[in-house]
Amino acid sequence: MRPALFPLLLMLLASVMMALPAAAQPTPDFDTAWATIRDDYTAIVRDNDIVGSSLLFMHDGEVLVWETVGLADLETQRPVDEATIYHWASITKTFTGIAIMQLRDRGLLSLDDPIVEYLPELKTVHNPYGVMDAITLRHLMSHSAGFRSPTWPWGGDKDWHPHEPTEWSQLVAMMPYTEIEFEPDSKYHYSNPGIIFLGRVIELLTGDDYEVYIDKNIFKPLSMAQSYFDHTPYHLLKNRSNNYYIREGQPVANGLDFDTGITVSNGGLNAPLGDMAKYLAFLMGTDDPDQQARYDSVLARTSLEEMWQVRHAVAERGPFQESVALLFHVMERDGFRVVGHTGSQQAFRAFFYVDPVAHTAALATFNTVGWDEPPDTRTLMEGLRADLFEAIFPLF
Repeated sequence: MRPALFPLLLMLLASVMMALPAAAQPTPDFDTAWATIRDDYTAIVRDNDIVGSSLLFMHDGEVLVWETVGLADLETQRPVDEATIYHWASITKTFTGIAIMQLRDRGLLSLDDPIVEYLPELKTVHNPYGVMDAITLRHLMSHSAGFRSPTWPWGGDKDWHPHEPTEWSQLVAMMPYTEIEFEPDSKYHYSNPGIIFLGRVIELLTGDDYEVYIDKNIFKPLSMAQSYFDHTPYHLLKNRSNNYYIREGQPVANGLDFDTGITVSNGGLNAPLGDMAKYLAFLMGTDDPDQQARYDSVLARTSLEEMWQVRHAVAERGPFQESVALLFHVMERDGFRVVGHTGSQQAFRAFFYVDPVAHTAALATFNTVGWDEPPDTRTLMEGLRADLFEAIFPLF
């Protein structure tokens, strides 16, 4: 821990238990288990130079516990709190998937439609395994279409490399120099370009920019009033978290905002934890028929469950098998099953997981990553995730 940060973070460690109705109060077993999680989590942040972080756990649509640690912005000494707005990176992909399913349910597309039906520019991609007409929306949603992983075909290690492409024309210009890398639908291979293509389909079918469509059809009906894409509205800047790389032993700020450009459907989401809790409540569902009817107006429960059906194996994660479904990932072990996604962009790292049977969910986010030395925030997140899977989710 750097001397300048250590006393400050100790003073700002805040673990806030949200007041709930009696019916939603956690059990004593939960209280004991969460106390251990909380202690381990705050130690992770304290001992690894993480500038700021948040963690929550939900049951039956209510936040049981909410932990906030450290700073949202070093320059202004602004602490993380319940209003802090983080960047959620690839968690955006789950919103893109829900939008595609909305259009499917309204009869505007089929998941088995060829992507070239909507984006004929993709016919110029080289496909040694057959015709491009064989690659479907379903393949894109399950990361099994055969496209490369990164958006740009370079590593982004030059000063003149933009963060992400800003115009559709830039992606089109790369298509004749793009190759399908494996037999479509034969395996999983994470692909950011494939999700950008889905975002383009949403725009073409609806006439709305991607950001406008998501705001109209997901944010507004779920009352996610402080969620947005890319640059922060002026009235929310006071809540925006900065993000930090550790360089030569010191945290260096990346700046509050950055533009994800044409790749917004792949990773442009910003939101406070309160709004993300509303999204998780929608995903976990409820036994309240009136509330579930409201959720179904966004996307029918049967369509959500369809998105969670395993398509391809991803990897073994300790005792868990990770698989990909339709823009959600599935973690399974001995009958225990959660669905979720991770996010990683600039120096933000995040995850969420939902148990739709027990109506539980967990979410965590960090605003710091090591650049030339630790912290390895991805590994820290994996450890926290494993602790939640082992000690908390099984209690419900």
